[in-house]
Amino acid sequence: MIIGICGGSGSGKTTILNRLYSEFKELEPSVFTMDNYYRSIDEQVLDHNGEVNFDLPTALDRDRLSSDLARLVKGEQVVVKEYHFNSPPDKHVLITIKPSELLIVEGLFLFHYPEVREMLDFSVFIDVDQEVQLDRRLYRDQETRGYTRDAILYQWENHVTPCFNNYLLPYRKDADFHFRNDTRADEDFESLKREIEHRMEARKTW
Repeated sequence: MIIGICGGSGSGKTTILNRLYSEFKELEPSVFTMDNYYRSIDEQVLDHNGEVNFDLPTALDRDRLSSDLARLVKGEQVVVKEYHFNSPPDKHVLITIKPSELLIVEGLFLFHYPEVREMLDFSVFIDVDQEVQLDRRLYRDQETRGYTRDAILYQWENHVTPCFNNYLLPYRKDADFHFRNDTRADEDFESLKREIEHRMEARKTW
């Protein structure tokens, strides 16, 4: 079963992914993170002010991403460089992703790439207040990426928000499950877990 998790920057994709992994750890789920397919900075698009825009579908190596995911779905293992923002490309660690009966895929452009969307058996869209998302981004990018507050707010207004509106929000209605990542997160997680269990059990009867 292939589960896709999509949500804007700071929505909690990684947290939910990790919770699902823990809940289904006896299955040794495969985890496929689209961030690992970012192109090098010299291949990225510059905006009208000459700033790099990482929040475009072209920011990722879509062909390699789609090919690796297809191989994993077919039962083949794949090797990919694990992306870390502050590490130069030649320092990224190689990780091996092994196939499993449960595959969790997460990323911004999960629904926007049709060839990826078509591989999903079950999709999750994370809903969270945009102020919460911005607060999380401000904390993360100042603490771990060395950005100034002004630079983060610039990216938020000029890159992150347009990305969400253009490449994520239009597909929200098509998601199988809307996860409310707020005070109802624990309640929704239990519902999500039950839905996945139900669907996996149903697949065994095919």
